[in-house]
Amino acid sequence: METLKFKNGDKMPAIGLGTWKSGKGEVGEAVKIALNNGYRHVDCASTYGNEAEIGEAFSAVFSEGKVKREDVWVTSKLWNDSHEKEHVLPALKQTLKDLQLDYLDLYLIHWPVAFKHGVSFPSNDDDYLSLEEVPIIETWNVMVEAKKQGLVRHIGVSNFSSKKLNDLMSKTSEIPEMNQVELHPFLPQPELLQFCKENDIHCTAYSPLGSGDRSAQMKADDEPSLMEEPAIKEIAEKHDASPAQVLIKWAVARGTAVIPKSTTKEHIISNLESEKLPLDEEDLKKIANIEREYRYVTGEFFVTPGNPYNNIYDL
Repeated sequence: METLKFKNGDKMPAIGLGTWKSGKGEVGEAVKIALNNGYRHVDCASTYGNEAEIGEAFSAVFSEGKVKREDVWVTSKLWNDSHEKEHVLPALKQTLKDLQLDYLDLYLIHWPVAFKHGVSFPSNDDDYLSLEEVPIIETWNVMVEAKKQGLVRHIGVSNFSSKKLNDLMSKTSEIPEMNQVELHPFLPQPELLQFCKENDIHCTAYSPLGSGDRSAQMKADDEPSLMEEPAIKEIAEKHDASPAQVLIKWAVARGTAVIPKSTTKEHIISNLESEKLPLDEEDLKKIANIEREYRYVTGEFFVTPGNPYNNIYDL
């Protein structure tokens, strides 16, 4: 398995199990299937609403003794309603309690967006806090403290532009170790990837398969399908692989981690097997020549008429 190596020597498996949109009653079984079939990386977040069930799965698998806690990389994320400094550590400790863990391998600020405490999702402008009211550096300093306390081994961000990363880096000596963003052949983001590489920030690709199962209100009527993209299908046929395997291996070949989500045993296993796919230069060139551009997670769900986050990816 390819890994991403951190400065302290820790290694993060490049392919992980994503758990966004994995429903209660199925996510626990998905985690068990994944861990028992070779996965050693699970990506979580408090806002997904399923960390307690994932924690039960962790406890069950670890108690069997075949898979050890220290061999599994677990990521979670701080939700937007807990950016104020007094709420960061309590939110983290709740995640640790739900996941039944003593520490996280990686903890991320989920979005550069702040809500009032207790607001799971805003319904109007008054539910937001501006980044003047709650600067990212205020949140980040408590993330640093969590690392010092041993509650997390590594800290980073998610959905941050290079502009936002630059701003944060100018205010701290503890730069983010990870930026988790949407990455796939329709949204390769080479400039952001290069910026992160130059600054020793790893990247994780989310929605690598196009997130076709996200809610209807998050979708456009005519959005394109990554899995049906002709170039991807041609490469899959060439290697007797699935389009999903091509997309996952493409992400790994770029030096990023990737977190495809599935709750189906067959897909969970085949997603991990994509690491064996021998994509060649011709394949990578064909993918690079795909001209379609599309972002599946637009951030428009944060837009209300008067809030300060109308151009989330330009911040």
